[in-house]
Amino acid sequence: MQESETSTCFPTAVTTASSWDVDLLEEVGETIADEAKALKVTTVLGPGVNIKRSPLCGRNFEYISEDPFLTSRLGAAYVHGVQKNGIGVSLKHYCANNEEHIRMSIDSVIDDRALREIYLSAFEHIVKTEQPTTVMCSYNRIYGTYLSDSKKMLTDVLRDEWGFKGIVISDWGAVNDRVEGIKAGLDLEMPGTFGLSAKKIKAAIEDGSLDEGVLDKACRRIINLAFKWTQNRLDCEFDREKHHAIAKETALKTMVLLKNENNILPLDKSKKIAFIGEYAKKPRYQGGGSSHINSYKVTDAFSSSESLADITYSQGFGVDDKEYDKALVADAVRTAADADVAVIFAGLPESIESEAFDRKDMKLPACQNYLIEKVAEVQKNIVVVLHNGAPVEMPWIDKVSGVLEAYLAGEAVGEAETDILFGIANPSGKLPETFPVKLSDTPCYQCFPGTFNTVEHREGIFVGYRYYQTAKKDVLFPFGHGLSYTTFRYSDMQLSKNSFTPDTDSITVSVKVENTGSVYGEEAVQIYITPTEKHVFRSDIEFKGFAKVGLEPGESKVVTVELDKRSFAYYNINERDFVCDDGKYVIRAGASVADLRLEADVILSGFGIHENPYDEEVAALYANGEVANINRSEFEKLLGRKVVVEKPQKPFTWDNCFGDTKGTKWGDIIESIINIVSANLNMNIGNSDMIYAGAMETPVRTLVSMANGVVTEGLGNALVDLMNEKPGALLKVAGNGILTGINAIKSSKRE
Repeated sequence: MQESETSTCFPTAVTTASSWDVDLLEEVGETIADEAKALKVTTVLGPGVNIKRSPLCGRNFEYISEDPFLTSRLGAAYVHGVQKNGIGVSLKHYCANNEEHIRMSIDSVIDDRALREIYLSAFEHIVKTEQPTTVMCSYNRIYGTYLSDSKKMLTDVLRDEWGFKGIVISDWGAVNDRVEGIKAGLDLEMPGTFGLSAKKIKAAIEDGSLDEGVLDKACRRIINLAFKWTQNRLDCEFDREKHHAIAKETALKTMVLLKNENNILPLDKSKKIAFIGEYAKKPRYQGGGSSHINSYKVTDAFSSSESLADITYSQGFGVDDKEYDKALVADAVRTAADADVAVIFAGLPESIESEAFDRKDMKLPACQNYLIEKVAEVQKNIVVVLHNGAPVEMPWIDKVSGVLEAYLAGEAVGEAETDILFGIANPSGKLPETFPVKLSDTPCYQCFPGTFNTVEHREGIFVGYRYYQTAKKDVLFPFGHGLSYTTFRYSDMQLSKNSFTPDTDSITVSVKVENTGSVYGEEAVQIYITPTEKHVFRSDIEFKGFAKVGLEPGESKVVTVELDKRSFAYYNINERDFVCDDGKYVIRAGASVADLRLEADVILSGFGIHENPYDEEVAALYANGEVANINRSEFEKLLGRKVVVEKPQKPFTWDNCFGDTKGTKWGDIIESIINIVSANLNMNIGNSDMIYAGAMETPVRTLVSMANGVVTEGLGNALVDLMNEKPGALLKVAGNGILTGINAIKSSKRE
């Protein structure tokens, strides 16, 4: 596999989101654009603004938040930073790509209101405010139609309703039918198919099934963008050390202090400190799969810290270990017992968390949980530093004094962790997602991931904190949570108006924040809205604004947040638009969704009360947010249509994958072979689970289109024959496989 260009590895999307800092996101975007320009890259593939529906989604590290408002504002800031530097972005993955399981064919079944309020909202805001250069359509289906074929989503909504002017590109291998895609509004297929798609387009023009004028529109958009990119292309360089310093500053502003009992942090440099866990020397700092960066350099916490204090090290576990090693654990326990404080560096390896497959549970590897428990038997002063892209269960939480969530903090992770642990910098990150106590507490527990190519979003709008707050469910750490080495006082909440009418453009919320501690600190002030009367089922609370402020000890500042009509609105499925209802709304300000310190009332009038579009049964089912046990028939009442779940069966076609054949004679043989190969094949990116998922869940059409001309149409047809157990299929596969081998040799020579 070809190695990518060396570049700066910044923290992943969920990590940068933990900063709650639009200025920082813009700076990161601008810096990445500098590198793209120097490396002759015209388009940055991101940001990913899909909602973190479940903690298990394998690509959660690449997504910003569980909340559409936070996602939209931070995503827009990043896009603005990239594009003002003359580089394009690809806003992705449009849309509802919220799991990796069967991602190339899954039908995301979502009710219209949840689709608009939760899953489309960030795309809508960024398209309307920033006009991204490109939008990348996702693999999955919506309303039973592949996104690449969906005129409703690519043209009616994206272009006609939102006013998108750029080009729509496919995710790699996401095209279902190239001709139908052009009709729907898909401009550019990625990657190239070595003439396979061109042949189909030419035939469609010739037989009249594709209007040449429609093709011309797609071509014109691509050509115009190509000219623009060519004009912006300049010979330039970037300062790698400067960019590394920006990566460190970004990491510092994103780390979240989850727990700090008895002020165990910052660490006392006069104490004897034990660093335990291989992540102290070999940190996990970036996501798995196609997002891999060939990093400029990577720093670790042990090397960055050893000159600051008396620090001993014990490996404790290997980063790829699942079961504990007795000798490693014993050494770690001895090292911890001899120290005043033990800092355990834990996290999720790429074998558990990566693109192409979802996590099976919310647990850390068993060896790491066991290690923490054993160390807790001999040491009461424990800090756990986590390296992960999504929430994990913490069965040991009551046995440790401190928890620092580093997420996946980029190449400067070690330096940043050192500065936070020893108080050189003050943590200011806030969680952009809820950490549940356990997996079974999540609202989509019973319907994630999907089965038989269908995933039902039965929880509707009750995603993340909307569910936990409305249904009154305990969580481990709430949305917006994050501690500091200083304290902040909130006071003097003021509203520019106490009423809101259809003629009102916005209301300004102002809050005075004072640093009442002894060190400089930054605080993300959060604004939430609660309707006191619900004329349609709604979340008890919705996040609608934020502002990050930095304060010296004793200093105070007034922060302001603007609220507009959309802040109070919900999507009415009958009117097909966002609407407001008259009534009293409570505006709340605080440090997290569970730590709200000030409030004021606003009266909405002149909007009327819109007719409730739901019948009594549906309204009752969703009224209190208790959605975790909604069954299919109840969900269908909300959905307004039947959920079609069909087990794949013969005759299989190019749209099927090997996973669809499981349970058949040849399907089980194929799976056994893939298991053996994936367990023994080494790749620069990925692991056995990723390789297995790619082989088992990739449709034949995608295998052919993605193979750079190596896998021929003939082999594709032969594979379909094999899946259908047709006589002579093995001979056809073997014969076409020889041709594939020849093509592979030719391809390697070209490279």
